[in-house]
Amino acid sequence: MTRLEREAGLAVLTIDSPPLNLYTTALQDQLHTALESLEADPARALLIRAEGRVVSGGVDVALFDAQDSVAAAKTLFDELLTVTDRIAALPCPTVFAAHRLCLTWAFEVALACDLLLATTHAKFGLVEKVVGLTPTMGGTQRLAARAGVARAKEFVYTGDTYDATTLERWHVVNRILPDSGFDTAARAFAADLASGPTRAHAATKKVLAHFEHGGVPEANAHVTTIAATLFATEDLRGAVHSFLTDGPGKATFTGR
Repeated sequence: MTRLEREAGLAVLTIDSPPLNLYTTALQDQLHTALESLEADPARALLIRAEGRVVSGGVDVALFDAQDSVAAAKTLFDELLTVTDRIAALPCPTVFAAHRLCLTWAFEVALACDLLLATTHAKFGLVEKVVGLTPTMGGTQRLAARAGVARAKEFVYTGDTYDATTLERWHVVNRILPDSGFDTAARAFAADLASGPTRAHAATKKVLAHFEHGGVPEANAHVTTIAATLFATEDLRGAVHSFLTDGPGKATFTGR
């Protein structure tokens, strides 16, 4: 249903639950297991991808039907939100690759990642309105952070699906890649991040998290401390030495 592979510094988490990669309690348990592994043994970058003709058709609605009270639903939704919050908190670059239809939970996971890659045939939707629900895994607010509040309202209110070109224009999709060779290109993109100064990337994530919480003033209050800690890393010291002795662009990084 899910598998976590490690290729040098890159971790690849694959969703493979045919035919529609629906969200179930079993899938949720496997996602938490994978995240426990990533938290205990951090990767230098993470790529999340899916097998099959769609990324996901959404949540198994039987999961909602099983909730017999407001309290039970709150417990379920807290568990759902924990998945995306754990992904967002990983201290490495995270990349989501969407090759086709990407609905509800899968799109919310994509929005919890740092970067979103898509093919020209990818489509995205938060369609919870069909069962009278609102998204609960942070997708609404994370979409608003990228595209603005009005776009997030439009997205959720209409329940429409939007193509990758539209979402690239809205600053939700980072890059559109050709369908042919998409998986290979997405892996190469994430592997390149994994080979870079990943301690510095983690510092960048911290700075931008402060910006998201409190804007430029809060980020300014923390950026110098965060950046200064990089002088305790082998990557920075080695890269500075490489620059001075061999010129720019010749350093290699280990994530230490």
